[in-house]
Order: sequence, then C-alpha cells, then structure tokens
Amino acid sequence: MKTMLVAHGATLAAFLALDAIWLSRMSGTLYRPTMGDMLLDGFRIAPALIFYVVYVVGLVHFGVRPGSTGGALETIGNAALFGFVAYATYDLTNQATLKSWSTVLTIADLAWGTFVSAAAASVGRAATLWLAPPVG
Repeated sequence: MKTMLVAHGATLAAFLALDAIWLSRMSGTLYRPTMGDMLLDGFRIAPALIFYVVYVVGLVHFGVRPGSTGGALETIGNAALFGFVAYATYDLTNQATLKSWSTVLTIADLAWGTFVSAAAASVGRAATLWLAPPVG
C-alpha cells in the first residue's frame, strides 16, 4: 500500500509541476495562437483533476510499475511510449477533426507528452525506491 501511494503521489506531483510550467510558458506562444477562441481564459478544475488522476494511474501502471525488477531505462522507455500513445490519441484526433489544429502543435505536444511522461515516471520510480524500497 505504501509503495503504491508513494508511486502515485510522487508521479502526480512531478507531472503537475512540469505540466504547470509547460502550460504557463506555452499557452500564449503555442496553444492560444493556434486554437484562439476555442480556449477558455482559465480552465475547468474538475475535468483537469480527473485527467491528471486518470493519467497518472496509467503512467504508474505502465511506466513506474512498482515492484518491477526492471531498471530506470525500462521505466523511461515504457513511460515515454505511454505518453506518446496517449498524447497522439488526443493530438491526432484533434488534427483530424479541428480546422485550427496545426501540425506544429501536434509535433510539439507529442514531444511534450513523451518527455513529461518519462520524466514524471522517473521521479515516481526514484521516490518509490527511496521511500518505499522493496523488502527482501
């Protein structure tokens, strides 16, 4: 139980911190110029929180994998792949269906999703090994 709480908590904290930095820096430069009036001035808290919780559950399951005997590179690879697939689902669906969605936005967001997923899972793995190391 402690292992799972640490894995989820640390991964969530890292993901939130990194994503907050990205969104605060890139919303005016990348997202708003492309998406314009489609974007709210702020954001809706409930769907945002649900996204972060659901995403981190998947990221821990497929990337951090508490109890796995795999090493750091396995965590990075699995988490990066999970991030790429998840962000590709969102970005490519939007590019296929929205007039204002651009290829530049798709590429930037895919790169971000891949990186942030690998980074957050790496933090989650390190914190789990440090705070809730395997017994035995």
